[in-house]
Amino acid sequence: MTAFYSILFDKDSIQKETANQPAFFPDLNLDQVINAIAERKKEYDLKPFYYHSLRDVETIYYRHAVMQDLEDRKLMALIKTFAEKMIVVRRHLGLVEKLDFHHHKQGWFLEAALLYCDAVTQLAHHLSETHLRSQGFLAFRDYVTNYVHSHAFQTLQKEAQKVKHGLSNVTYCVIIQEDGRFSVRRYEGETDYSVEVEQTFRKFQQGAANNYLSDLDKGSGMNHIEAKILEFVALLYPKPFAALDQFCVNHSQFVDETIRVFDREVQFYVAYLEFIADIKYKGLTFCYPQVGESREVYDYEGFDLALAHTLTFTDKPVICNDFTLTEPERILVVSGPNQGGKTTFARMFGQLHYLASLGCPVPGREARLFLFDQIYTHFERQEDIRNLRGKLEDDVARVHDILVRATPESVLIMNEIFASTTLQDAVLLSKEIMTRIMELDALCVWVTFIDELSTLSEKTVSMVSTVVPEDPALRTFKIIRKPADGLAYALSLAEKHRLTYAQIKERISP
Repeated sequence: MTAFYSILFDKDSIQKETANQPAFFPDLNLDQVINAIAERKKEYDLKPFYYHSLRDVETIYYRHAVMQDLEDRKLMALIKTFAEKMIVVRRHLGLVEKLDFHHHKQGWFLEAALLYCDAVTQLAHHLSETHLRSQGFLAFRDYVTNYVHSHAFQTLQKEAQKVKHGLSNVTYCVIIQEDGRFSVRRYEGETDYSVEVEQTFRKFQQGAANNYLSDLDKGSGMNHIEAKILEFVALLYPKPFAALDQFCVNHSQFVDETIRVFDREVQFYVAYLEFIADIKYKGLTFCYPQVGESREVYDYEGFDLALAHTLTFTDKPVICNDFTLTEPERILVVSGPNQGGKTTFARMFGQLHYLASLGCPVPGREARLFLFDQIYTHFERQEDIRNLRGKLEDDVARVHDILVRATPESVLIMNEIFASTTLQDAVLLSKEIMTRIMELDALCVWVTFIDELSTLSEKTVSMVSTVVPEDPALRTFKIIRKPADGLAYALSLAEKHRLTYAQIKERISP
């Protein structure tokens, strides 16, 4: 009965929802991605579901299958229609808590129950006619089919319809006196003079008459006069109002818990698929990656999802890149000129692994990714005067904290560390830290200007951000697997310190 959501977010999902955003999110721009996804579905509070990676391969593939089912437009439309009806149900129930008058509250409660019954019935009917493959949807279809045929649901639906029918037969007249007083009595077949007036003047009609009626705001509230009239009506017709009272008592919690949980948690899938649909229109591809314990990982035509989202509705292209690690390789050492896409590549590597751990499609044509225990990142940060540490000391402290906590199952993203010290010291410290990471046997992306790191061991792989050969000042943003040549480092360093020929000439010009 609970297969859909117990597998979807495991047994600890309720406790996990109180956790905070992972620390590496800002470094990888994953906070931008998750915020953009959750913004579409604010009332479902989806962010906690994106804050918890999985370590169970079976659950990840379970989510893949659910996502693949939802890629069917018919099923997606069905789920969205159901969700829209459930939104109205919740709004009706929310009104019940805010309204002042007893019978008015009960009326909205009855309407919520009727709409709920219709939404669930239609959902069960359409799911029975839809071709499903995923374990999640097949299990949920069985559940909702059994639920709509259950005694509890049948009783709810029949009693709601019966109460509604009884109330619809209530007719009454309001007699308003000149002094403002009024009385309410049963309707006894009095003549409807509006009909007679219309018939009398119909013979003078010349063409279609202009409509001077104004649409007044239809508020959900009821003033004290209307409430008093309704109170008198209830006294005139005690039986249907007593049935309404009893219905509200008997079905005070009519929304089934599994239906309620499904309605929220299926939005985890819907929101992500809607998010990437916009990006696909830009010609970018997504795939369902293989995941597991193998450190032989790859992704073809991958890209930074946060950057792609930013550029979705622009003419700017999103550059795709590949990477591959085979045994015994563990560390991608990325070098090249400034502003060449190295940091974006590092973010992409982290994003891909995290999205894969959620069971989501990832950027790329084809991918196999490592099922990590934690992602650790080291990106440049502004100095914090409160800790009274220098830039180098702060870098060393942060890296030490990572190495203490990291395991062989971790993924590390190191972005241009030790930039504040001399080249000699940076080389010494970087080699020492990289040796520790190789001993740990963890996967790592290391963005650096220090070419020597790329040939430190058989575990290191050199990747270089490239430039246009005819004009080295122009970046291609392509990161390719090739030996570091040192030229990109020299040119970038000269540009950084404004020491190129053109920059020096400009500075000394009178």
